[in-house]
Amino acid sequence: MTITTLLAWVVAAVTFGTVIMYGCLGETLNERAGGLNLGTPGIMMLGGIASLTGAYFYETSTTNPNAFISVIISLVCCVVVSALGGLLYGLLTITFRANQNVTGLTLTIFGTGIANFFGGSLVKLSGGLGQISVSMTSNAFKATIPFISKRLGIFSNLLFNYGWLTYLALALAIVLHLFFFKTRTGLNLRAVGENPATADASGIDVIKYKYLACCLGAAISGMGGLFYVMDYAKGTWANDSGIETLGWLAVALVIFTSWKPKNATWGAYLFGFCYWIYLYVPTPVNVFLMKTFGLNKSTYLQNLYKMIPYLVTIIVLVLVSAKKRHHDRAPESLGVAYFREER
Repeated sequence: MTITTLLAWVVAAVTFGTVIMYGCLGETLNERAGGLNLGTPGIMMLGGIASLTGAYFYETSTTNPNAFISVIISLVCCVVVSALGGLLYGLLTITFRANQNVTGLTLTIFGTGIANFFGGSLVKLSGGLGQISVSMTSNAFKATIPFISKRLGIFSNLLFNYGWLTYLALALAIVLHLFFFKTRTGLNLRAVGENPATADASGIDVIKYKYLACCLGAAISGMGGLFYVMDYAKGTWANDSGIETLGWLAVALVIFTSWKPKNATWGAYLFGFCYWIYLYVPTPVNVFLMKTFGLNKSTYLQNLYKMIPYLVTIIVLVLVSAKKRHHDRAPESLGVAYFREER
C-alpha cells in the first residue's frame, strides 16, 4: 500500500467517523440520563435536511449571499429541528411513558420519511436529480485551518486537512467527558440514569434532566446529519437514506465506547477504517478471499467487509459483558420509564 493510498484511507475514515461521532455523542448524553433513543438515525436525517433546506432557500433568495450568514442559518435550522425531534421523543417517553424502543424506531421511520419527502421536493425545485447544491455553504463548512493546512506537507493531510466541524466534534467529545466525570451537574445526570428514584429523593429534578438530555442529545446527533450533507456529501441531497445507515452505526458506537465520550474520539475513526477497508484491500487478498469463500462477485465480498464495524461492536460487547466491569456497563435504568409514584 502506497503512502497516497494510506492517506486517502485516513481522510475517508476521519470524514466518515465524524458523522457517526456526532450521533454517538448525542446518544451517549441521552443514554447517560436513562433514555434509549433508537430514533437517533431519524434525528440525524432531520438535522441534515433542515440544514440543507435553510441554506438552499437563503442562497437562492439572496443576490449576494454571505457565507457566514448561511452557515449560521444552516446550524440554527439543524439544531432547532433536531432538538424538536428530541423533545417529541421526550414528550412521548417521559411524560406519556411510552415504550422507548417502539418510540425510537417510530421516530427513525418518521424522520427518514420527512427528510426524504422534503429532500425530493428540493430536488424538484432545483431542476431535477443532481441539481440541488449549496456549494457556498458547503465550502464554508469544509474550510480548513488557515496557514497550517498547506504548510506541513504530509502532516497537513493527516491532521489539518479537514473542515472545522471535524475539530468541533473532537472538542465536544472532550467537553462532554469532562462534564460527565468532573462536574456536579454531570454527576447528577449520571445519577438520574443509574437510579432515578434515589436521585429524585436526593432533590435532583429527574424530569428536567431527562428532558434536557433528550433535547441537547438530539441537537448534537443532528449535527451528524449536517456534517454528512455539508461536508461528506458536499452540499447535495440523495434519497438513499445514507444518513440513516450511519445513524445505526452511531447507536452501535455508543456500546463500543462503553458510554464514555472520550472513547468516541478513536472509536468513530476505527469504524471509519473498518467501513472503508474494502476500497483499500490489495487485489491479491480480495482474489484469495473470493476463491476461499466461493464468492463469484466482488460486491459480495464488499458486503462482507461492510459487516466488520458491526462484528467489532458485537465482539466488544461480549468482552465487556464477560469482564463485568462496573465502569464499562450501561446505565442501570437505561430504557426504563420512571414512575415517581412507585418510588
